[in-house]
Amino acid sequence: MKISMYQASLPVLKRMLNNLADILQKAAAHAEAKKIDPAVLIASRLYPDMFALARQVQIATDTAKGCAARLAGAEIPKYEDNEATFAELIARVKKTTDFLDAFTPEQIDGTEDKSITLQMRTGDLTFTGLVYLLNFVMPNLYFHITTAYAILRHNGVEVGKMDFLGKP
Repeated sequence: MKISMYQASLPVLKRMLNNLADILQKAAAHAEAKKIDPAVLIASRLYPDMFALARQVQIATDTAKGCAARLAGAEIPKYEDNEATFAELIARVKKTTDFLDAFTPEQIDGTEDKSITLQMRTGDLTFTGLVYLLNFVMPNLYFHITTAYAILRHNGVEVGKMDFLGKP
């Protein structure tokens, strides 16, 4: 059996982003139930030199929308990165999954060998589409969603492995 670039990318990205939105919803409910200022959780980080929760969510969504757009040859939408509430973070995730929904398999399939160049602070990185997806996008997405999950779990939000993985 052969898996297509579309199957390996957009459905996986959407699933993980939807799981992230559910985790954020649980965090909002936790903050309300425990009378915690939501801004405290949103600004929380695992270590002083790591990004806070809001930035983890922003990078996860940037990774997903960038992947779809780059593979399809579309323009990457720009977001303001100014989310300060759980509702705004969840809306950003939803806006991203809506963006991903606009792509068809025909736009993504066949991009395994497409040249993708990212301009980084340390210099350009060039990949083929498949290497970009498997060795950059997916690890980056999982890293930032995992870190968001860990920040919330560390702060007492009752989430578990199945919240991260989602329901089949």
